[in-house]
Amino acid sequence: ITSPSVLSDGIFAAAAYFGGLFLYHMVTPGVSHPGGPREHKIRRMPQWDDITSNADQDVAAKSGVEWRCAVADDSHNVTLDRFGVAGSDGSSNASSGDDDEIKLGMTGEPSGRQMWTWSSAQKGNAAADGSAGGSLRQLLTPTRGKKKTAAAAAVNEDLVQEMACGGRSPGFNPSVNPNSCDQIFRAQMIRSYMASGQTPPAMESKPKTAPEAAKKAAHFYSMLQTSDGHWAGDYGGPHFLMPGLVVAWYVMGQPDTMLDAEQRALMRHYLTVHQQSDGGWGTHIESPSTMFGTTVSYVALRLLGADADGEVCVRGRKFIQDNGGAIMTSSWAKFWLCLLGCMEWEGHNSVPPEMWLLPNWFPFHPGRLWCHCRMVYLPMGYQYGSRFVYSKAESDPLIAALRKELYCEEYDKIPWSSTRHKVAPMDNYSPLPLFMKVAQDFLALYERWSIFQPFKNYFREIGLKFCVEYMAAEDLQTNFIDIGPVNKALNLVSAYHAANNDINATTVQNHMMRIPDYLWVAEDGMKMQGYNGSQCWDTSFAIQALSECKLLDEFPVMSQKVWTYLERTQILSTEVSQASPAYAYESAANREKFYRHVSEGGWPFSTSAHGWPISDCTGEGLKGVLVLLQSKTILGGVRDGSLPNIEQKRLHDAVNVIVTLQNEDGGWATYENNRGFGWYEQLNPSEVFGDIMIDYSYVECSMASLTALAGFHEMFPKHRTAEIKYSIQRGREFMKSIQREDGSWYGSWACCFCYGCWFGIEGLIKAGEPASSPVIQKCCQFLLSHQRPNGGWGEDFTSCYDKDYAENGMDSYGDDGSGVVNTAWALLALSAAKCEDVDAVRRGVKYLISRQLPSGDWPQEGIAGVFNRACGITYTAYRNVFPIWALGRCSETYGAAIDVADAED
Repeated sequence: ITSPSVLSDGIFAAAAYFGGLFLYHMVTPGVSHPGGPREHKIRRMPQWDDITSNADQDVAAKSGVEWRCAVADDSHNVTLDRFGVAGSDGSSNASSGDDDEIKLGMTGEPSGRQMWTWSSAQKGNAAADGSAGGSLRQLLTPTRGKKKTAAAAAVNEDLVQEMACGGRSPGFNPSVNPNSCDQIFRAQMIRSYMASGQTPPAMESKPKTAPEAAKKAAHFYSMLQTSDGHWAGDYGGPHFLMPGLVVAWYVMGQPDTMLDAEQRALMRHYLTVHQQSDGGWGTHIESPSTMFGTTVSYVALRLLGADADGEVCVRGRKFIQDNGGAIMTSSWAKFWLCLLGCMEWEGHNSVPPEMWLLPNWFPFHPGRLWCHCRMVYLPMGYQYGSRFVYSKAESDPLIAALRKELYCEEYDKIPWSSTRHKVAPMDNYSPLPLFMKVAQDFLALYERWSIFQPFKNYFREIGLKFCVEYMAAEDLQTNFIDIGPVNKALNLVSAYHAANNDINATTVQNHMMRIPDYLWVAEDGMKMQGYNGSQCWDTSFAIQALSECKLLDEFPVMSQKVWTYLERTQILSTEVSQASPAYAYESAANREKFYRHVSEGGWPFSTSAHGWPISDCTGEGLKGVLVLLQSKTILGGVRDGSLPNIEQKRLHDAVNVIVTLQNEDGGWATYENNRGFGWYEQLNPSEVFGDIMIDYSYVECSMASLTALAGFHEMFPKHRTAEIKYSIQRGREFMKSIQREDGSWYGSWACCFCYGCWFGIEGLIKAGEPASSPVIQKCCQFLLSHQRPNGGWGEDFTSCYDKDYAENGMDSYGDDGSGVVNTAWALLALSAAKCEDVDAVRRGVKYLISRQLPSGDWPQEGIAGVFNRACGITYTAYRNVFPIWALGRCSETYGAAIDVADAED
């Protein structure tokens, strides 16, 4: 029997523990509060030589080659033809090795897929839907005198060029702006639109009011819509992605089916034109040079055939050696060097695959990591545990040359283990804490001390087998696309190694068929994107923008195509997606085994075939469907059978994904519920990224999720009523809790505070917060305080990196510090709050109208997106979607009060 004193002591101890925990949470910011401003801000600025390049020059010997963007079924057919796969269903009975049950071919929904293909101009390059290709020479130096079809002959090519170039001259000059404006893709789509007999916007008409400007912009944007209903665009930006793919290609024996000569030439061109004046490359296109960006870009150039004595390589090599050699680059770059044989594995910190064998309840388990982090370190663990190295590393003269070029001392004399923690200050965004360094030092001993070897060898073999099984599940769940470009390349190499280096193994071939999903061609060359595109995200926003402009039924074909696209893109919800191998992994047992949240009913960032639903993408996709359900065009099409129906059950499935993704703090993270703890960030091994270890709740994900629930509840009030209302209320309180003292919200996925403020205000208003609330008014005042003299708002990437509003706005690539995208976000926020400073709103609207190009387009300015605090990423669609949306909302909210013409009179 427990004595009273022991019982009372226990009660006291428990009360003290939980009381202390309560006080801790009361006096410290929540784990999802992004913090800031940073103490150490970025001060270096990128700089390029003033040179205008022409992508066609890099393929001058192949001047007859034409490139085009193929989408949906057309893209599948192109890929299957390239790999010699028979069968209209995208599969064959071919199999190889241990993967006899996996068919060779393409699986999953083709809708939304976009890839670039080329052919000889003499053979023609017409798409299955009849659209014309866009050659580099046609776009950048238009060819005259070529044979054309009757429809194409009627196209005014000069007008195509003017409209496609977005206010720029043809070509690419990073010293003016390192962001591509998608000239090649836009030229292809505009040319096809005009060749079909449709009329583009009148260049001579100048809109005077917000509705006029929005309608002209919508007309322009309709020309860019692909045949399957989505909007394609450049989602590049990071410089460290493509080099990983090039290393994978090289260590796998340089197969042409993976990267052919034309692709490699455009990749070389891309790397060459983005080199900065100091000889280096940034982590992304607007970043100052870093050792991370420079080391991997230099290695990629050499593997792609660049001459070591050429000017580009000489300058790049000098930057690397001036900064201490490749031992000073970050851990992700070191990993690729180890695979290639240009660094010994002792120079990289341990990534033990046996960590996966820990029980799931263990406080630090890799299954608790944010999925992007988890899915990158999964294949890293496999390759580290296998000690994979390029099989010809010791005999390949290029590897021998790189071992000399990358270091400041002789390769064989480098004390590799002592270099594990070395990293250049320019790369060190998230310095390793002392505890992490000590832990890694212990793991280094674990790797080499004989006393640990029996234990390590036994459990490592089991861990490696689990990694192979888990990677295979990821490949099948995503139809071999994988969650992102880094784990795509790493999983590919792992599949190659697991197949005993058989390049013809079915799994390896299926992997290679999905590489084009990540590649994009623009006026700066060929790049690897940060995902397999942003199709569903951009399209969901675009249709909501058109809805607020009251234009859904004025552009019926556009609306119908979006409806069809969204119906096809809902994850595991169509007959095609449910027939794919991915559907088997939706069982509760498989989801638990492979750490996946429910997928069926969600919407993706990119495509259904990608297979990973995200809270905000599901929210925006659902809202896109809901606004289309208010269109007479769509309702009529569903009734008469010309459009597919989206049953209510599918909407219920989407709601289920959103509701179950809500975190304990009331907010929403990205792909999954937060499974870890704030202290995980002290174990962040990447150095170059911030806040990557767990799936935090974000203002963006929370707004998209709770506003989708609110919109759904308004239309379907009887479905899960109490649960949805409670979920919205919890989300509302969470969003208040992460507002900064200055009234702003930090935007984690775009640049930056204008974006966060739009999500913050919009979410709270839709959740029932009154516009007069101090929370809303404080944010409005924050935005008004940052309006620039020209009426616009502007930020650049430094806002994200520094977690502080950019002091000079968008100084480098905007218009006197302002930018059209930031201005649109600010106006969306202010008009949602019904801001009483009408003059400020009018000036913002006037700014957007003044910046609109004669075509109805807006110029591509600075980089718009960001991830993991420290890396920028491109969204070329944002310059169209958000100004349209802002003009429509401001017009609807303020009416004639913001009429620019009247104000000028």
